[in-house]
Amino acid sequence: MLKIAFKWFKNLFPPFLGFFLIYYSYSNTTLDDRKTIYSSILDADYFFVLLSICLGFFSHFIRAIRWKNMLSPMGYEIKFRNSLMCVFIAFLSNLGFPRSGEILRSSSISFYEKIPIEKSFGTIITERIIDICVLSLIIIYGSLISTKINLSEFSYSYFLIFILLFITIFLITKIKLNNKIVNIIKGLKKGITSISKIKNKPLFVLHTLLIWKCYFLMFYFVKFSLNETFHLEFEALILAFIAGAITMSLTNGGIGAYPIAIAVVISQYNVSYESALALGWIVWSAQTLMIIFFGILSFIFLPILNK
Repeated sequence: MLKIAFKWFKNLFPPFLGFFLIYYSYSNTTLDDRKTIYSSILDADYFFVLLSICLGFFSHFIRAIRWKNMLSPMGYEIKFRNSLMCVFIAFLSNLGFPRSGEILRSSSISFYEKIPIEKSFGTIITERIIDICVLSLIIIYGSLISTKINLSEFSYSYFLIFILLFITIFLITKIKLNNKIVNIIKGLKKGITSISKIKNKPLFVLHTLLIWKCYFLMFYFVKFSLNETFHLEFEALILAFIAGAITMSLTNGGIGAYPIAIAVVISQYNVSYESALALGWIVWSAQTLMIIFFGILSFIFLPILNK
């Protein structure tokens, strides 16, 4: 009973927190404030928003290429279109249920490309470890250059998460159970260690850097869409980017939390809270709509193109 209750809490708390933050943000702004926010959103230069969407799509495009290359050393040459569609399906699924996308992504590619699910899931675990490492480095860098906001506590948090993941993976690879579970663990180990067998490691590093470069640039260029944020410099933007990235893990795709986090940071740099909040909502809405659009298309066309 307790296990079931915890499962429901784990699934329902993130969206509940997101909608609560939307309500909190709404209730803590006056009618004039909301009019200012709506006006800023309506008057934004959507050329830069469209550019942000293109960069967001390109980041998923590169992630699909990188994943394809991670599966190749294990003897699985998957179709790129399947890799891309499974990536979009995963991000769409995570908007509804946190971390469900990783399972759906691995099971989908396993079904259509005949890959043992533990191997494909292992490569996704590796991706997550890499993402945590990169974000941790960015947080540490942000802590060093920040003049107004202290991010050191987040640096330590992500470092601890990385250590715990490393220990967990180490223990998984050493556990000896019955043959069936051992085979699953071996499959996970092959997926996790697939990165060491990639032929072109510099290309893998380049893909990783491109993904995160796109993540930052799709946030950076939106600043030009609002007159109030046009002047923002690198420090404010990298710290806001870090804050937004952290909130993505707290709620479903950052719903509710992402715009508030952006507003809290950006408003420290001679920008009104209302304009900063508008910027956060523009970035979040653009990327979320992009994921919903291509995620739905992927759900439709993945089975059609793999008859």
